Amino acid sequence: MADRRTTVVMITRDRVAEATRALATLARLPEQPPAVVVDNGSPDGTAASLQGEHPDVELIALPHNLGAAGRTLGVRAAASPYVAFCDDDTSWEPGALARAADLLDAHPTVAVVAAHVLVGDDGRDDPVCREMADSPLPRVPELPGVPILGFLAGMSVVRRDAYLSVGGFLLRDGVGGEEAWLAADLASAGWHLIYVPDVVARHLPSLRRDTVRRRRVDVRNALWFTWSRRRPRVAAQRTMALLRAAWRDRDELAGVVDALRGIAWVRRHRRPLAPVVETGLRQLDAAGHR
Repeated sequence: MADRRTTVVMITRDRVAEATRALATLARLPEQPPAVVVDNGSPDGTAASLQGEHPDVELIALPHNLGAAGRTLGVRAAASPYVAFCDDDTSWEPGALARAADLLDAHPTVAVVAAHVLVGDDGRDDPVCREMADSPLPRVPELPGVPILGFLAGMSVVRRDAYLSVGGFLLRDGVGGEEAWLAADLASAGWHLIYVPDVVARHLPSLRRDTVRRRRVDVRNALWFTWSRRRPRVAAQRTMALLRAAWRDRDELAGVVDALRGIAWVRRHRRPLAPVVETGLRQLDAAGHR
């Protein structure tokens, strides 16, 4: 039976074939979820092609690339209480969205359900999921799953009102480590985030990914998050660790330079985390979790 509690929001750019395949996979799900696709200014005709092949999908065609922040436009367009994020190279297993919606129905303090992600045709576990499963954060007895302070954006289900209440993904962070701000801000506002192994998603990494740019953005965003949310002493320690790691990598070093260019933006958006969240992040840091 169709389950309209969850809308799938997908962002895409210049991957018309992959986006078409992802929508076809969504259409076969037993939940039959409504879908919103946000095209981040693709110059390859993605928007027109998707509109022609999937007229039942709501399409938001942007003139410019908003990166992860494009998801927020999709969330605003959704009429359901929950939103499942999906990239053009990810998909949801049958029953996963219904399971996540059941959990969100039953636990109104939960804002994010992070999925167990299977990667590639062979379905190997994503390393991030192994870290989430081994989270050192203290368990909350009344909640299912494992408490987390980070997740994979394109393979998560969020409570729409909670997401919008903290502003969603930031406009400037692009795609790469953008989850850090959202996770920390939700937790600071009192929401819970959980990893649930029996909510399953799949990831077939795109062959068109710009891995060089992604490393650069990852380093930049890691520094911006550290400077804008962490305590000064922790921020200094983590900055030195990132600098040591980036020093011998030209692309990561370029990310450091990008971060320095955004210092003024970071100052305007600095908002230290709630003490309990800072404590949780220190536990994750000590355990070597990303």
